[in-house]
This record gives sequence, structure tokens and C-alpha cells, in this order.
Amino acid sequence: MAVTIHDVARRAQVSVSTVSRAFTMPDLVRPATREQILRAADELGYRPNRAARGLITGKTGNLGIVVPDLQNPFFPSVVSGAQAQARLADYAVFLADSGEDPRLEAELIHAMTKQVDGVIVCSSRMDVDDLRRATESTTLVLLNRKNPGVPAVLMDSADGIRQAIEHLAALGHRRCAFLSGPRNSWSNKERRRGLRTASRLYGVEVVELGPFAPVFEAGLQAADIALASNVTAIVAFNDLMALGVLNRLNDRKIRVPEEMSVVGFDDIAMAGMCTPQLTTVEMPTQQGGRAAVDLLLDQLAGGDDDRGAAQQRMVGTQLIVRASTAPPRT
Repeated sequence: MAVTIHDVARRAQVSVSTVSRAFTMPDLVRPATREQILRAADELGYRPNRAARGLITGKTGNLGIVVPDLQNPFFPSVVSGAQAQARLADYAVFLADSGEDPRLEAELIHAMTKQVDGVIVCSSRMDVDDLRRATESTTLVLLNRKNPGVPAVLMDSADGIRQAIEHLAALGHRRCAFLSGPRNSWSNKERRRGLRTASRLYGVEVVELGPFAPVFEAGLQAADIALASNVTAIVAFNDLMALGVLNRLNDRKIRVPEEMSVVGFDDIAMAGMCTPQLTTVEMPTQQGGRAAVDLLLDQLAGGDDDRGAAQQRMVGTQLIVRASTAPPRT
């Protein structure tokens, strides 16, 4: 039988109205009484009704997350971290997939506004105008997208690609291909920016190819184009593309890493399961999801009022060296 607010009131030896205030307007309840009520609720396993609480507080107790592609293992990991952090704050999470469509992304945010208190948008593909309109309709936090005045959690893709090029240069590679991701992707722009700096720093010539869709099938196509570019290493926009590259190289009887080195990006679970295991840049997906929820809750509580650096939180990346890279064949 479900535990009710009346059960909590009896256990805490207070009125039902006092229990209600303890959950909805805690500042109006004496600390000792509030602690007594919370302890009773915990012992009984009571959880306040979200809908009833929302009528009083004006808050839904829900957060929205919009991702561009749930089939990409990168995003479920972000969602997992976000959901775990939201649960700690007693928030539920609504999830939507925009299918890499910026128009649908804007529509999903608009549709969520009445059901959630704020929205996290992962790797947003919207243009600046649509993004501005979205921020006017709800409290918004971006993940892996930078836009003036909008709070954001950013993963350091530029440094990640620098680590990858440094690793290849140390192995002796002097001409590499980069398989570029979506044209309107902030992460892709950051990778390309880091790539240009790293190529000069380490004396590596980089051939940029693409843009390609961030999917396995694009890696199959891109591998043939990269092979025609006379390179000794291929760096892919993400691990899904890199796995496609490995598959195509195997079909063409080109040995990895003896005849071609391959580097991915994201460190999805499959990167450590393929043969050979994939050298890749680890993106802190769980940490990023948690940080995005923290930043969104700060915004809802009225924190980080200054529209400057305090609203951008950078999380680091790390190269994971595995079996798909080696010195080039002489």
C-alpha cells in the first residue's frame, strides 16, 4: 500500500499541512521540525507527488535533454550521467532525439517547455537565431556547443586532437588524414582548430577530408578516400567512423596498424572491443552530463548571474593508446 502524506504526519507527530510545507516551502518550517519530517519520510519511503508539488511551487520537477542521435553510443552515456545527477536533486529527465535535424531540435525544445523546468541540448545543430529563440522560451544549457550568453559545458576537443597528433608524430607519422564530421558541429570545428595548431607544432601534414556524417557507414566511404591521399595514419571525427574505417581496411586486406594507423574520438565501449582495439580520445561523457545538470540547476536557482566565463565549464579529454596505432612502415 502506498505511503501517503498522512502516514508521514502521524510518524513525525505533526499536522498534514506542516508536512506539506516542509516539502514545498521549507523556509517556513522550523529546522528541527523539518528534519523530523524528512527523517519520517525517509523511514517510510515516502516521495512527494510531483504534480501536487508543481501546483504549489510552479516547478515541474522535470528536466529535458535533447540529443542529435541516440544510436550514437556517445549520447546515451551523456544521458546516463545527467540522469544520475538529476536523480540526486530529485528531478526526473525527459529525453528527445532530434535525428541530426536542427529544425526538429528547435521544435522539440518548444514542445518541452511546459513539461520541464529547463533543457540541456547536446551538440546542438541549430543556427544562432533558432538558438536565441530557444533561450527566450526556457532555461537552456548547452553541451558541446558554444554560444555567447548561453551557459555551456564544453569538452576540450581541441586538446584531444592535439594529443592524437602528438602521439602519431612521436611514432614517426608525417602525413595523416582527418575525416571531418558534420559541417555545423561545434565539436568538429574545435577538432579542426586544434588540428591546425598541432600540425604546425609537431611537423605533421594533415589532409582534411569530408565533411562526413558521424556514422559507421561514412567511415567505410571515407577509408577509400583517405587511402587515395597517400597517408600513413587516419584520424576520424568519432569512433563510429573509425570503426567503419577499420572494417573497410580489413576488406581491402590492409593491416592495422602495420600498414595504416587509425585513431578515433569519444572512447565508446566498442572502441575497446574491436580488433585491433582502437586508439582514441576519451571524452568525459558521464562527467559532462553531470556537469550540465549542475549548471542547469544553478540557472534555475538564480546562480551564475554574470553572463561571462562562470557560465562555461570546460572538462578535459585524454588520449587512450591501444593497438590500432604503430610506427609507419618504412
